[in-house]
Amino acid sequence: MEEVQSKFFAWLDKLEKAAVTTLLSAMTIVVFLQVFFRFVIKGSLPWSEELSRYLMVWAVFIGASMGAKVGAHIGVGAFVSLFPKEIRRAAIIFSGLLSVLFCLIILVLSVKVVISIKLAGQISPAMEIPMYWAYLAVPVGMLLMGIRFIQATVCKFKEEGATK
Repeated sequence: MEEVQSKFFAWLDKLEKAAVTTLLSAMTIVVFLQVFFRFVIKGSLPWSEELSRYLMVWAVFIGASMGAKVGAHIGVGAFVSLFPKEIRRAAIIFSGLLSVLFCLIILVLSVKVVISIKLAGQISPAMEIPMYWAYLAVPVGMLLMGIRFIQATVCKFKEEGATK
């Protein structure tokens, strides 16, 4: 089971890194092209601002998952370190559960939003793509973050047990 988990997390690491690298690279190219077209060719790319915004949103939500893996989110580590060693493991589990619960709530609510946008048939103004593709970044990011919070909580729990 441990080997399956490590293979899954190694695969997820590669997927997240590749996705964020690709998204940010594409965003950089699109913004560069927009600046080039605006100042050199004296024209503009009407879709570039919209595309760069959607690429950034996706990169942020996938990047947030990467941050959850390494414990880079809002003071959870600082909160847990305030407790005495005797109850620190319980605090680790509690903070992990709160983090996963937050992700779960946002996941459920964002799926409802994505479904309603899809059913409404809303499209983006410049690129004329379905808007639910842009909003899908939120549930995907929350799912990944939830998985990463579980992974981080298990790792911290094991580390705290090893230091006793």
